[in-house]
Amino acid sequence: MQTLRNKVVLITGGGQGLGKATARALVKDGAKVILGDINDDQAKTTVAELRQNGEQIENIHLDVGDRESVEETFKDIFERYGSIDVLINNAGVDVTKSVTDLSFDEWDKVLKVNLYGSFHTTKKFFELMGEKGGHIVNISSTAAKGAWENAAAYHASKWGLLGFSHAMHVEGRAKNIKVTALIAGGMKTPFIMERFPEAEPNLQDPKNVAETIRYTLLQPDETVIPEVMVIPMKETSWP
Repeated sequence: MQTLRNKVVLITGGGQGLGKATARALVKDGAKVILGDINDDQAKTTVAELRQNGEQIENIHLDVGDRESVEETFKDIFERYGSIDVLINNAGVDVTKSVTDLSFDEWDKVLKVNLYGSFHTTKKFFELMGEKGGHIVNISSTAAKGAWENAAAYHASKWGLLGFSHAMHVEGRAKNIKVTALIAGGMKTPFIMERFPEAEPNLQDPKNVAETIRYTLLQPDETVIPEVMVIPMKETSWP
């Protein structure tokens, strides 16, 4: 790709955290960034903040766990722009409970967003961009490389996403679609800080991970990075 100028980028879960940091990094390169988020108010606030200097950024309502929502969102974007050059599957949720306390609905919720959501968006991306090519970045986690207690659904979703990402890397090459699994260690984002504020000293700034996403997107057309890991120096979950 080598340049992001005027490339259409859809970031799921883009209203805060890593999604917001990634949007900030990419609009600086002239990308047309669309924040797909279920929280419209949060996404609108982010858009207003990042559009200070005329950057090309907007938000659109998107529930990745809902196939109809994905269909409508992709249709809307294609009608207006004609393509989605980059898809960043960033939306994610977690429920911190032991498997004995975890309800079936809570298990379904985590898998629906973290794994099924990426399947929904990736499938649509392949259908629409199969002849044009493009790039998908799936935000996985060190939870796909190890395990800790009270995170069974999250581990299942992220291990599954990592496997799915590599499978799509294999399928995508024939369609000129690059697929990258980005394995992120702990970050100073609401996702972690709202539940584990004591972890802050051991976490990394999400802008560091966002810059790695940007790096993978700027590789020459002949090169793809199937997997990359970015962890804080004080990461304890992996390795």
